[in-house]
Amino acid sequence: MNIDARPSTDLEQYKATTGHRRPARILYSFSMTEDLTRRVTEHIGTKDYQRHYGLMNRVNVWLRRPDHLPPLDFSSYWKDQQLPPGTTINDSGVAMVPSGFYHFWGYISPLRKAKSLAEIEKYPLEDLSRWDGSELATSVNQAHAEGKIAIGVVGHMYETAWQIRGYEEFLMDMMSQPAWAECLLERIARQNMIKATTAARAGVDEMLCGDDVAHQQAMMFSPDIWRTMMLSRWGAIWAEIKRINPEIRIWYHSDGNIMPIIEDLVQAGLDILNPVQPECMDVDTLHRKYGQRLTFHGLMGTQSTMPFGTPQSVRARVKEIIEKYGRDGGLIIAPTHVLEPEVPIANIDAFCDACREFGKLD
Repeated sequence: MNIDARPSTDLEQYKATTGHRRPARILYSFSMTEDLTRRVTEHIGTKDYQRHYGLMNRVNVWLRRPDHLPPLDFSSYWKDQQLPPGTTINDSGVAMVPSGFYHFWGYISPLRKAKSLAEIEKYPLEDLSRWDGSELATSVNQAHAEGKIAIGVVGHMYETAWQIRGYEEFLMDMMSQPAWAECLLERIARQNMIKATTAARAGVDEMLCGDDVAHQQAMMFSPDIWRTMMLSRWGAIWAEIKRINPEIRIWYHSDGNIMPIIEDLVQAGLDILNPVQPECMDVDTLHRKYGQRLTFHGLMGTQSTMPFGTPQSVRARVKEIIEKYGRDGGLIIAPTHVLEPEVPIANIDAFCDACREFGKLD
């Protein structure tokens, strides 16, 4: 067994972990809703919960929109429309409606009533080739000097597309008028290619990508449609950034049961799979098949253990995950989604204590 000498930084731990070598300690992370963050801050006496709990040190880097560029004009899509109170228009022109329920939003899609392909072709999207990536390398170098992991943020493709077009409308497009769906996906993929290649040239360690393409039991649509419309585009992006830097790790997120497409993701170059929901997929089967090819980031159930378990059951689950899936690298342990307000603070304390205790591997 290849056991590294004791690394001193999270970056070194990360490289060992994702290189499927036993690290000295298991990395772990979590995020919280605003309400829970407030209560945790009061509980621990500091806003710096990352340092307090010893969470994985990451620095996200992305392109900056130059101040001199005029903002995109989406006003024609909302002319004479009464939007709910508190609604804002995001950078993609989508109306974001507060749901009154934590981090969830309602979406009103600007192209939901589109009648022609031309409307999709002319929809205003940012020209990222005009954006500023000059400071990315400096940010990456600073992160590395501090022993932190530099993350290039690419974001979504499918999710951005359906938010612009409308959820039901986009699903219908994929089936009945695929040229419409592919037009929008291709335009977003070109943006993502610029984000990804700029970050790759700056020297990031990981590229953050993802789309929620499954529900609890199965894919939201045919895996073949996904392969044609989404995987082909992600694969082209991943191939290009791996050409720029073969050491970059590709991180991909999808909630739900994505078992039918994991092999496709691996073949396309995926390195880190998130969140690996234990309520949706057989983790033992996944680990047997992909444990030497993928790093799993997640595995702690946010529909089960974290909100409804006891501190003792949280500790037991952390220990089980590390012993079964993490002793030879390939594991970053985390809740499988943002922690909601119903999660007891005692379970958060137990999670981090257990990660520190059971995650010491040397």
